[in-house]
Amino acid sequence: MIQVEHLCKTFRVARRNAGFYSAIQSLWNRQYDQIPALNDISFSIADGEMVGYIGPNGAGKSSTIKILSGILTPDSGTCQINGRTPWKERKAYVKEIGVVFGQRSQLWWDVPVIDSFELLRDIYSVPAVNYHHMLEELVSLLNLEQIIKTPTRQLSLGQRMRCEIAAALLHEPKILFLDEPTIGLDAVSKLAVRSFIRKFNQSHQTTVILTTHDMQDIEALTNRILLIGKGRILMDGTLDTMKQMVPDTDASLDEIVAKLYQTYHI
Repeated sequence: MIQVEHLCKTFRVARRNAGFYSAIQSLWNRQYDQIPALNDISFSIADGEMVGYIGPNGAGKSSTIKILSGILTPDSGTCQINGRTPWKERKAYVKEIGVVFGQRSQLWWDVPVIDSFELLRDIYSVPAVNYHHMLEELVSLLNLEQIIKTPTRQLSLGQRMRCEIAAALLHEPKILFLDEPTIGLDAVSKLAVRSFIRKFNQSHQTTVILTTHDMQDIEALTNRILLIGKGRILMDGTLDTMKQMVPDTDASLDEIVAKLYQTYHI
């Protein structure tokens, strides 16, 4: 169970004009802006649920995921995930979650993928029996037989993302955070990743929180949607609820989302 109440987070960002003189001046008189990333965020997610977390760039999606995964500490508010506070109990908590950031890698670049998997097994202290059982399942479901002995740097983007997802699940986490997991993938790779996520959720009842700009991912994987804009939750409902908010019944899902952004001025 994920219970989030009144989360707020503000970033302090340095600003200065272009030029050498402005750079020197900023050494003694630096100007800062306060950027509110999250403003009183509250929601709850049940065990085994698959939720789409959507919004435009800068809406606060990644900041939320980083707080939920224990990377960031909020300014105020509470977050309880399976009875733990992520940023206070990080060492015990991270053993219960898996995180995939589409533009960041947890695989070591110059070694075969299987070596990265073995190192992650040691980091998470996964018993050998459990590790080999899960590895066999992931290799089969994600079709990794031909690539786990290949160095990460020699993999295509689609192959690497499949390995990234496997790496995040080797320790059998209860919760999986996916931040743009299909970014840059071709149609075949996207279908393979979506199919795997659905099957894994059904077989293991893993809670999945998906943030993406690809509405086809949302439509294929989730029933519930959280829409965030300017650091606030603007909508919490189903796909049908979202579609009913836009009168044009012939609009595509991308067009519906774009119209909602316009409606809420985000």
